[in-house]
Amino acid sequence: MSSHRQSKKRRYVTWGVAGAAVLAGAGIAAQTSMAATTWPAQKTYTGRAFDTCAAPSLAAMKAWHGGLYGAAAVYIGGKNRGCAQPNLTASWVKSVTTVGWKLIPLYVGAQPSCQTGSNPEKMTTANAASLGTADATDAVAKAAALGMKAGSPIYLDMEAYDTTNTSCNNAVLTYVRAFDKQLRAKTYRAGFYGFTSSSAKAIANATDRTDLPGNLWYALWDKNNTTTADWPFGATQYTGHSRAHQYMVNSKETRGGYTITVDRDAWDAPVAITG
Repeated sequence: MSSHRQSKKRRYVTWGVAGAAVLAGAGIAAQTSMAATTWPAQKTYTGRAFDTCAAPSLAAMKAWHGGLYGAAAVYIGGKNRGCAQPNLTASWVKSVTTVGWKLIPLYVGAQPSCQTGSNPEKMTTANAASLGTADATDAVAKAAALGMKAGSPIYLDMEAYDTTNTSCNNAVLTYVRAFDKQLRAKTYRAGFYGFTSSSAKAIANATDRTDLPGNLWYALWDKNNTTTADWPFGATQYTGHSRAHQYMVNSKETRGGYTITVDRDAWDAPVAITG
């Protein structure tokens, strides 16, 4: 993600090393465990979104509404979440959605053991499945406490790592499958944020699609506001409002007297169900 958990330098280093990175369309095949459940209709947003480390104040969100963006990603939890969230409360969620914002829940779970740097929570081959289940349980609890209802997506943030490390990559896939299976058991949709050269590629290219996310948010910093023209994976993958694209990072922007450093996203995917 942005400098949310890594310095700018580290982001580009880890991305370079790793690359050297809904129940709709193709997402249906990935969400096999959803079949027996009656699901709330998903809420989809198409347009520009932003993500930033800490949820902005309500005053800032009001000042920014009606401009370039219509949705904002918020870090709802995870032991590897990089910023405190003093503004992110159920009251804040209710207020900003009443203003008209769509919200994108993002959870920073366990990171790969082969990833550069240190994180409070890392997965191993031995604990990947149990961590995935536990983290998903926590993610659902955090989302629900904020007023993000069943049927909402939760996007799992997986930073860049060396996908050529087979044991590490297999642990990531085990973790993601356990996380997504538990999300769906609790009637939340599974989304995934990752890099086109590593973490997102691992998900998109996995041969076994069992319990993989139905919505893919890919980081490709080409400054192109699109989810189609630069889509780096199979043309039939993640169609039907299941894609998002982080296309620019660390953009310092001022609107209505409030300055925030954001990452820009092209969005055509589910957002939180609130209200």
